[in-house]
Amino acid sequence: MLYRASNIRQQLWVYQQRPSTSTNYQSQAANNSSEMQQSACLANSYGSAATSSMNYASTGVSSSASIPRPLQHVIPTCVYLMSRIAVHMEIEGTAQCPSQVMLAAALGCEELGIANKLLAQSIFGLWMTSSLLEIQLKPHHRPYAVRVAWSKLLERHSPGNEIERKYDEPMITLRRNVFFSKKDEEKIKDPRILELLYEEARHNVLMGRYVMEPAHSIMLGGIQARVELGPYNSHTHTIGFFRENQSRFLPPHVAKSSSWSWLPVSRKTSAEVRLLEQFKRVPTTATTRKLMRKYLEFCWALPFYGAAFFHGQVEQPVRGLMSLVHHKDISVLIAVNEKGVFIIDHVESTLILGLRYEELSWDFAKPSSADDPECMPCIFIQFEAVENGIPVTKLMQIFSKQAGMMDALIAHFAEQMRRRRDGGDGQTPDNGVHDEPNSIQNSGNGVLSNKLSRLTLATFDDEGRCIGQMGSLSISY
Repeated sequence: MLYRASNIRQQLWVYQQRPSTSTNYQSQAANNSSEMQQSACLANSYGSAATSSMNYASTGVSSSASIPRPLQHVIPTCVYLMSRIAVHMEIEGTAQCPSQVMLAAALGCEELGIANKLLAQSIFGLWMTSSLLEIQLKPHHRPYAVRVAWSKLLERHSPGNEIERKYDEPMITLRRNVFFSKKDEEKIKDPRILELLYEEARHNVLMGRYVMEPAHSIMLGGIQARVELGPYNSHTHTIGFFRENQSRFLPPHVAKSSSWSWLPVSRKTSAEVRLLEQFKRVPTTATTRKLMRKYLEFCWALPFYGAAFFHGQVEQPVRGLMSLVHHKDISVLIAVNEKGVFIIDHVESTLILGLRYEELSWDFAKPSSADDPECMPCIFIQFEAVENGIPVTKLMQIFSKQAGMMDALIAHFAEQMRRRRDGGDGQTPDNGVHDEPNSIQNSGNGVLSNKLSRLTLATFDDEGRCIGQMGSLSISY
């Protein structure tokens, strides 16, 4: 069954009192005491997320009249959707259950209402996520094993400190498969699948991951408000209502500061007034399905749509006497999808650098001192630019504990691009003309423009000679 995450505790007693069927996955786990202790520990951590079980038909149940046999090695498990709704299920042999089986069980839930379940299994994947680390599970990965090893994964790949890692609690979430093509997504007609994709896109917009101009955020907020609130009602949908509920429809950098929300005054240019105007503009005849698709169509045009996000940091450019003072690196998000690599300043909600795979080359470097916690692996990115009318090559460095994961994903998509270009995937060879316009500007102050002045770079001429270097890149050249 589906249930709201906020109603979890109230439904716990109901779940414990009712019998249920479960996915019949034959366990191959050894019955030793240490494994049982691990299972019990994980069951406790997931137990607070249990309400009522998902009634997913088991292939091992002969008929409704037969007496169900006891389930073996069952750990109650929740798969969270991006809408803060969860699917709860009991899977036999949970510890050995692979991701593809758990994904099929979650998508097979009748209450989800997905008609084409096989298509849904290619569009979505299971992710193990927390505020410190997000990993898309491969079909053969065992979610239970990943959960048990989570502390070790955090130690290797997360930017968090020891206290943050200690109290980090991951969830199994249903998200878009990063390898699923956007072209194929645009052809989808199943309304329930589109709704799930809309909910994920909405989440990324409100979290500020899909950076865009404030006017576009307000436009999408108006569509979201119409989906959730219904047609405009002058008695309830007032400026005061939207002033108090800005964070529900707008990312933090666009919404008015909460410290001033108590003021009963709104300027014409304030976020809540513009949000209300956008809400009013939505035609009363527009259906929820059309509005969700309209929302998705705008997000599809964003260059980093459907990306996997990684935590990293880049050096601040400093010049003159300021170079003698130690400066902290800038914390950034690195978005990687089938189109390219994008470096986002999520604090200021703006793009710093965006490059297609055709425009870049990259390399992965391990830390020179494995024992030094301050020495992190990095990704070098090289790309062409024009400086004072002269073509040059730029080199930048991204420091991240997740550099290895970025390197693997970039390598996968770069190889895909090469095959398309050479026609090695059975398609017509790419003639070098992009199938869609590049929304990223090479220069300027817009949100979707490259801002090379904010990066520490090394510069090379057309003969490969270093003609300029900054920061740690000065050491190498």
